Amino acid sequence: MPGASEQTSQIKVLNANWTAGPDGEDGKFEVMIVTADDQQHTISPSPAAMTVLMALTQADTILLWDPANRTLIAANIVGTWLTPTGLTRAAVTPLDPG
Repeated sequence: MPGASEQTSQIKVLNANWTAGPDGEDGKFEVMIVTADDQQHTISPSPAAMTVLMALTQADTILLWDPANRTLIAANIVGTWLTPTGLTRAAVTPLDPG
């Protein structure tokens, strides 16, 4: 991706926690990102940014994280950019509840 560092990697797991703030306040979000190279990263987006992040996770995109620039890259929003380079969507394996 143009402008992305060499450390950029596809996101394979994204988990979010929300901690309630005082009544009438937004509270705090904390997001854990696990990339295809099994590196874990933590960010604390604002509630408004979290709304956008959740929308991107529901879209038919490939999400990448650039830890050097702390940048989330949403690829293939329109068209397909990454498939010719060999990058494919990460397989998600559900946890066995037993």
